[in-house]
Amino acid sequence: MKKTIRFICNNEIISAEINPAISTLDFIRTELHLTGTKESCREGDCGACSILCGKLCNDIVKYRAVNSCILPIGAIAGKHIVTIEGLNQQSLTPVQQSFVKENGAQCGFCTPGFIISLTGSLFSCNEINYENLISSIDGNICRCTGYASIKRSVKSFTENYSIKITQTSDRIHKLVRYNILPEYFLSIPQRLSKLRDFDHKAHTGIPAAGCTDLSIQNKNKIERRGINLIDRESKSPHIYIENKACLISAFTTVKEICESKILNKIFPGIKNYFSMFGSTQIRNRATIGGNIINASPIGDLSIFFLPFNTILYFREGEELREVRLSELYKGYKQLDKKPTEILEIISFEIPVEEFKINFEKVSRRTYLDIACVNSAILILANQKIIKHVSISAGGVAPFPMLLKDTAKYLKGKEVCLTNLKEACVIASKEISPISDVRGSAEYKAILLKQLILSHFLKLFPDIIKAEDFVC
Repeated sequence: MKKTIRFICNNEIISAEINPAISTLDFIRTELHLTGTKESCREGDCGACSILCGKLCNDIVKYRAVNSCILPIGAIAGKHIVTIEGLNQQSLTPVQQSFVKENGAQCGFCTPGFIISLTGSLFSCNEINYENLISSIDGNICRCTGYASIKRSVKSFTENYSIKITQTSDRIHKLVRYNILPEYFLSIPQRLSKLRDFDHKAHTGIPAAGCTDLSIQNKNKIERRGINLIDRESKSPHIYIENKACLISAFTTVKEICESKILNKIFPGIKNYFSMFGSTQIRNRATIGGNIINASPIGDLSIFFLPFNTILYFREGEELREVRLSELYKGYKQLDKKPTEILEIISFEIPVEEFKINFEKVSRRTYLDIACVNSAILILANQKIIKHVSISAGGVAPFPMLLKDTAKYLKGKEVCLTNLKEACVIASKEISPISDVRGSAEYKAILLKQLILSHFLKLFPDIIKAEDFVC
């Protein structure tokens, strides 16, 4: 069950023989006694436990802020992790100074997480500006300040450093120069290159990649059974075009999907769609394969890709097996998947030029929350006539589903209010929502009607008006 894991924590090489399923937060606090990383929700929801995780890629270390409470320690093998103690220097860093100057901290419990997340964004933001830095702390919750002073802290920092940091190709050297990072960061690439001898052999246990959901579901279960962390490096997570289809490695993170030039060209709104997926820390770890295999009835990525006739490729040894995403789910958490198979590739045909798409999600909180009901649509129309349409719906059945009867009715019809109302009636007969903590069955049925309306309001604003439609 145990394995030897080597990594760098702040400025120190760590070697530990440990169960790879143990949370990084527990190891940091109890074994390394670095208590600046705080324990709070243990569900990746509050950001108090945020750390930086750096991975060596082509002699450059790429850092991302992650939640250490849901990060198995096996996932940091061969990497550089940074706690708040690893940022501290003889004097406060400029990020820390801005929080002092603008009273951005009260009790201080959440403050290390904010500092870590803001500092982490400085590594990768194309432009260091107020909007981007505010977005980087979307996964950090403060219960004291009301956020106004935190926003002032961010603004104070950007006013002094945005141009200085943005206008450079050698970002880490610039961050060290301005005392935002300690000098030891400059030696990390060389030191990590010497840790590449860590064990990447397959281990028994629950197969996992990002672990952002698995670690929440049953912490004791995965520690007892162990965890088989899929080696993302050997799978080369990437997105590419082949034979008029777009292929996505199952190990691609939501962050990588949002940043993909290929996917942004196909779906110009994809970054906005998935800004509602968890938080920055979650998007930095969560994978498309994990979201699909988790089989949640409200899985955002499953819902988004269902209308595109998406094909999944499962690997077992040397064999690949194809399964359509629309045929994967057989019941609640029941999949057309063998226990020994690993999802490797997600593929979909790139729609023709005149296609329109939209994704909608309703949740109790706008951000950092799972959906109550979500839906996506793919539609091809010749002026007002619908040539093809496919609509997915989540939260209204035991698994992500396609509204096949609704699509069948709409095909060949004119885009108009009368046809839309009838489509909503048909959709209500296809679904089987249940009442739970996210809303009553009746409420979810109403929400789905509203989301169908929202699709057409956004895609055909000259034809459908909000004031014309009342559910």
